[in-house]
Amino acid sequence: MLIKIFGSAVFGVEATTITVEVNMDKGIGYHLVGLPDNAIKESSFRISAALKNNGYNMPGKKIIINMAPADLRKEGSAYDLTLAIGILTASGQIKSDEVEKYIIMGELSLDGSLQPIKGALPIAIKAREEGFKGFFLPIQNADEAAIVDGIDVYGVSNVSEVIDFFEGNGTVEPTVIDTRSEFFKTLDFPEFDFSDVKGQESIKRCMEIAAAGGHNIILIGPPGAGKTMLAKRLPSILPPMTLREALETTKIHSVAGKLKEAGLMNQRPFRSPHHTISNVALVGGGSYPQPGEISMAHNGVLFLDELPEFKRDVLEVMRQPLEDREVTISRAKFTITYPSSFMLVASMNPSPGGFFNDPDSPSNASQHEMQRYLGKISGPLLDRIDIHIEVTPVPFEKLSDDCKSENSAEIRQRVIKAREIQTQRFAALEKVHYNAQMSTKLIREYCKLDEASLQLLKTAMERLNLSARAYDRILKVSRTIADLDKQEQVASSHIAEAIQYRSLDRDGWLG
Repeated sequence: MLIKIFGSAVFGVEATTITVEVNMDKGIGYHLVGLPDNAIKESSFRISAALKNNGYNMPGKKIIINMAPADLRKEGSAYDLTLAIGILTASGQIKSDEVEKYIIMGELSLDGSLQPIKGALPIAIKAREEGFKGFFLPIQNADEAAIVDGIDVYGVSNVSEVIDFFEGNGTVEPTVIDTRSEFFKTLDFPEFDFSDVKGQESIKRCMEIAAAGGHNIILIGPPGAGKTMLAKRLPSILPPMTLREALETTKIHSVAGKLKEAGLMNQRPFRSPHHTISNVALVGGGSYPQPGEISMAHNGVLFLDELPEFKRDVLEVMRQPLEDREVTISRAKFTITYPSSFMLVASMNPSPGGFFNDPDSPSNASQHEMQRYLGKISGPLLDRIDIHIEVTPVPFEKLSDDCKSENSAEIRQRVIKAREIQTQRFAALEKVHYNAQMSTKLIREYCKLDEASLQLLKTAMERLNLSARAYDRILKVSRTIADLDKQEQVASSHIAEAIQYRSLDRDGWLG
């Protein structure tokens, strides 16, 4: 007897439906074909034990299983439940015509209980697109898959529940989630708040501008100046994720198996990898490709602390994703694209000892040492960072001051209003949503300067010896400052402020 049953494979952040054909014939043997990996080949032992411990038997016949498309490599143990139900149906132990209407996925334990799987959300989305009636999966993943409406999601804890359902004896009910209410219920509760930061008002202003325009930012200062503290509080002033952004982000974390809580993510991710990270771990890939840190930070913040300590080749692989906001991983037989639209926040000491070229510093650095340390970061990478700002230590008077500074909620409201202006401005453009994403053409269109502003920018570039690459960055940042001020035109005051935020482009900054 030949039957067909359906599972799913995840490539990148998209799922592909897998047709599992089970043929029962005379003879003895178990043959699994269709490019399965070792985890799938070993499934026969798990399936046999799980069925026996739940009152069913592995048929003593010749079993041939084909996983189509046969030229697509299948990976992981999530096909255990698919194969088990297929074998029971083909051998007549399950009598139902409904099996082909469902996607069935799950890893079996020897007692028949189910272990969680990766990629439940993209699988559910694909199942709905292809018109399947429902989706059976481990109960641990049910809330994640139930985000998708228009398809019945059944979270089960044991293989016997699936068998009973198809036999008509089951009591398992679909998992139902009101996606919108769940998404908006816990939208505002930042873990870190800017009211905790003493002093550093100018740096807070920089962080507000960066958040409002989605600009990449680098903080340069000695140890203990508050660089990491400020960076960790940046997500608290970013605008809330839209439902579309939340779905995109959740899909990536689902594929990686890194969802901390079941259901839709409603907080922007903040990723802070250690400087010993490899380039594959940062951008994604591997023999079994997985999303890297830059994709895990999609629609959120990627914080690289002590930037020069990262290996140069690791930093260089970020250049193309920073520009294209996606990363493509190519192998001999397939190509996978992961989204990677994130805000880069980097911090660094000005020298190996941690201090500037200052006689009063505890560990004074020479200009040559500072230049060599900064030289670890390539010009093309710095070119993609819009805001460079020096962070100086907070004086004792500020640290001991009991006055409460502005909290994140107040700053966030200004950021949200500036983002709304940008959303309206770029409404007709599919891939541009905020100022940092503007191309040269859009900069010329939306950052037109009057004569006074042009003269100021010209004078600054000549006197401060700003590089040509700083020109577009200054215009982008000045556009964001104008949006925060609710101004239609970029004024000379906006240009003047933006010029201050290009420290590393100034000739002679190192001494």
